[in-house]
Amino acid sequence: MEPAQPADRVPADRTPPDGQPPVDVPAAPDGGPAGNDPTPPPPVKAAKSERSPKDMAISLLVLLIPIALLLAFYRGFLGGDQATTVDPAPAIEQARAANTFPVSQPQGLGSGWSTVSARYQTVEGGANLRIGYLTPEGRGVQLLQSSVPAERLLPAELTDQGQPQGPTELAGRTWQLYTARGNQQALVLLEPTRTVIVIGDARDNELRELAGALR
Repeated sequence: MEPAQPADRVPADRTPPDGQPPVDVPAAPDGGPAGNDPTPPPPVKAAKSERSPKDMAISLLVLLIPIALLLAFYRGFLGGDQATTVDPAPAIEQARAANTFPVSQPQGLGSGWSTVSARYQTVEGGANLRIGYLTPEGRGVQLLQSSVPAERLLPAELTDQGQPQGPTELAGRTWQLYTARGNQQALVLLEPTRTVIVIGDARDNELRELAGALR
């Protein structure tokens, strides 16, 4: 005769479904079912990169070669490093047609000089003809001819840093040497009906070359 089981314990039903063999559920070390193991799985190590420094260098080189070719094409065939030149003739003719002041232009400048801007404009108190140049050394110089009174023009163009440094003779005319904004300097020619200013960060010899070439 079997001993009676406690009333609060229900025997586990291990009867398998029809047609399948019985399955024994393994027990955990503490006697409970082994279905839920609280032990976390071991961490998965990240796979190390198989690319060597040599491979990375080759990949970078592959990217840089097309860029270098495009840059060489831009500079060699499209003139990427060259300043855009303009024809100053229309602005000069416009100033002469206005007949506000006598208009001069440089004659005999070397081939290394480039004209990069030219504009005639009426302003308060007169009119201005501005022509910008790039010197053979790559410096910027502006030639300004104006009918604006000198007492108004010089402070506006040279700023409060403009100070006279003394006269200088160029092509039979007396110019005044001035300091200007920053590292710029200027040559100023005062005439009854116009003021001529040659100003820029170019060397003194290049400023004198441009001023002396005016005819």
